Amino acid sequence: MRRSKFSQSILVSVTLIAFLGLLPFTFGDGAVEKPIDAPDNLKVVVKMIGPVTQTTDLQIICVLKHDPTGDKYIEAMKDFNDHLGGLFSSLRDRDEFIGDAGETLLFRPPVGSITPNRVLLIGVGVEAELSPDRLRLAGRIAARESARLGVTHVSFAPTLRDQGSNRIDVGEGDAIVVHQFLLAMDTERRLQAQGLSAKDNVADLTIEAGQKYFDGVVAKVTAAVGLAAKDISDRTSKDYATPSGK
Repeated sequence: MRRSKFSQSILVSVTLIAFLGLLPFTFGDGAVEKPIDAPDNLKVVVKMIGPVTQTTDLQIICVLKHDPTGDKYIEAMKDFNDHLGGLFSSLRDRDEFIGDAGETLLFRPPVGSITPNRVLLIGVGVEAELSPDRLRLAGRIAARESARLGVTHVSFAPTLRDQGSNRIDVGEGDAIVVHQFLLAMDTERRLQAQGLSAKDNVADLTIEAGQKYFDGVVAKVTAAVGLAAKDISDRTSKDYATPSGK
């Protein structure tokens, strides 16, 4: 199977990272985590935690398109829906959040349910059509909505395995999202520097990973951050707009 240039770059970087042994773990609120310095003074953290107990301003979750014959809720997704008192499944079963690619829905969790302050659902479409491009779109939406909402701490859980999809490797999917999130945030920062957008407050992006996927996610996300840094350094420094009369 032919690999994309992104996948090839990530594979080479992961191999180098593993060879050098650059995968130290630190400990935050009792959960294993790995912080990674990213461009634009951002920090990416891979954390062994789920969306129910993560303390964050904004929890982002990817959602497959609603299946009228029955959506799958496995492990973290079932836990998430149960703690919300069935809010998530109600929205889908009532066809009020379909999960089409690029569709979003923002809500505040019921009091006493889960720890995130707000939850952003991002649709990725039909499972059979799930692709890296769908996750690239989700990564860009995540960055732009985070900037628009004025949040500081952002957390992301793909939850695709927990909806029954094995189509994309967990670490590779997270890497795609991180890469696009950082590129989109860099655009936001450049617009802000030119007075074309309001200042954002985003300081960090946490990628939530289950125990069995943690090491692979750390390696691939670390490589994706490095690739994003290179892509950003290759961008032109010219202003987006030329003032009238010049």
